[in-house]
Amino acid sequence: MRCVILSVLLVFTGFNVWAQTEMAADKTAAERFEAYYNHSAYDSIFAMFSAGMQSSLPFSETSQFLKGLKSQAGDITQRSFVKYENSYASYKTKFERALFTLNISVDNRGKINGLLVKPFKPEGMAAPARNKTKLMLPFRGAWTVAWGGDTKEQNYHVDDEAQKNAFDIFMLDKKGNSYRTDGKTNEDYYAFGKEIFAPCDGEIVSMIDGVKDNKPGEMNAFNVGGNMLVLKTVNNEYLVFCHFKHHSLKVQEGQKVKQGQLLGLCGNTGNSSEPHLHFHIQNVEDINQATGIKCYFDKLYVNGKLQNDYSPLKDDVVSTER
Repeated sequence: MRCVILSVLLVFTGFNVWAQTEMAADKTAAERFEAYYNHSAYDSIFAMFSAGMQSSLPFSETSQFLKGLKSQAGDITQRSFVKYENSYASYKTKFERALFTLNISVDNRGKINGLLVKPFKPEGMAAPARNKTKLMLPFRGAWTVAWGGDTKEQNYHVDDEAQKNAFDIFMLDKKGNSYRTDGKTNEDYYAFGKEIFAPCDGEIVSMIDGVKDNKPGEMNAFNVGGNMLVLKTVNNEYLVFCHFKHHSLKVQEGQKVKQGQLLGLCGNTGNSSEPHLHFHIQNVEDINQATGIKCYFDKLYVNGKLQNDYSPLKDDVVSTER
C-alpha cells in the first residue's frame, strides 16, 4: 500500500559536487526548469534531460508527471537553494498550492540526469531510529509477515519515506494459502473480519471508516489506505493501521484507548488486493510530511520461539502465544 502524493520521477546518479554553495550549472538548470515548468513547456524540460534519462523516462511519462504536478500544486512561485543531497542540488520550492523539495542533478554537460520532487521537511524533523513505546502485536493468533525488513527484497515499502518500515501481514494456513477454498470472496480469507487491537495506550488522532471492501484481486487506488486510523502514543509516535473492514471501526477520533482495546476488524479496503493488515509507525501525523520509524514489538513468538524487543521480517510467523 502506498500513500504518497508524489513519487520519484527518476533517480539517476551523477558525480556532481558536495559543497554547500550552489554551483553555476545547477543554478542554470534549476532556473530553466522553473521557467519551462511555469509555461507548461514540458518538451523543453525533456530536452534538458541527459540521453540516459530520456531513454528511461520517455516524453509521454515526463509530460504526464509534470501535468499531474501542475494540476495538484500549480506554478512555482518561489524557490531557494538549501543544500546538496549527494549529487542533487536541493531547493525549497513554493508552489501555488503546496511546498515541496525540488532536487535536481546535472551531469558534466549541464544535462539533467536526476529529478526528484518530494514534500518539504524543515530541519529538525528527524525521526527517531525506533519506537520508544512498548508495543504488543495488534492481533491474536498466528499471522505471517508478507513484507517487512530493511531491504527492497524483504519490503517493497522501503522506497517510501513514511512507510519504509511498514509491515503487510496476512493469515496463512499450513499450505501457505491465505484463503480456504477459491479466494473469490473476502469471507473466504482467514484474515477477513479478524479483530485488530491497540498495541499500546494512546489517542485516536485520525480515522476513516466509510470505504467499501474490494472484491479480491481488485484495488481502490483512490482511497489508498481504505478504512484506516492513526494512533498517537505518549511518546509522539504515530501508529498507522490500514485496510479495515467497511464500517468496522470501534473507536472515535479524539478517543483515548488502552493497550489491547479493540480498534476494528481486518478488511480489504483501499489499495489492497486481499484482506490483510498494513501497519507502520511514523514521526508526525501527516503521512506526506512523515518519516518512518522502525517498529519493535516488546514480546512475541516468532516462528514458535519467544522473542523480546523484535522487529519482524518477511516470512516470519508471529503471534502473542506459542
